[in-house]
Amino acid sequence: MKFNKYFQKHSVAREWIESIVIAFLIAMVIRTFVLQAFKIPTGSMRTTLLEGDRILVNKLVHGPQIPFTYWRLPGYGKLKRGDVIVFKFPEDPRRDFVKRLIAFPGETVAVDEGGIYVNGKKVEDRKILNQYYYNRGDYGAKGQSVQVPKGFYYVLGDNSASSMDSRFWGFVPEYYLIGKAELIYWPLNRIRMIK
Repeated sequence: MKFNKYFQKHSVAREWIESIVIAFLIAMVIRTFVLQAFKIPTGSMRTTLLEGDRILVNKLVHGPQIPFTYWRLPGYGKLKRGDVIVFKFPEDPRRDFVKRLIAFPGETVAVDEGGIYVNGKKVEDRKILNQYYYNRGDYGAKGQSVQVPKGFYYVLGDNSASSMDSRFWGFVPEYYLIGKAELIYWPLNRIRMIK
């Protein structure tokens, strides 16, 4: 009789441990390959994203990166100009940045009179057109156009007056891309899809 009680107690404990391990593994797979949560630390994306906003980033659009490699699984879609993306900061890959995608590999970009010109044509996308972009930095000076190298992206913060972005440090390597910002989930009064 004592043996049965002992066995039942260990069986229950084992079930709990197995459940916790399985839940942890599922959470890690989701975080690594599907969705990841981030907190916005600065005002560089005001008014789209505010300090303290918590967002969910979809890794499946561009394809999640296989951990400890530069390889990616196939994505189910394509990033578009104007998407808000999260990536590892090129000058310090331990930090994550969030900015708006402006130009793709091979395109030329110029910032002029607050507007963005890609391949010589003004970008008419409302998400970009509604922002004023200042001429600053080595890659955003007035009268200058820069070509985005193969395998890189050009990104800008919506709050151009106080955003450290591609105008200053250049281009984001594709392998540093984490995913597309999809949803503000906290605070409750700011729950919305990110545009």
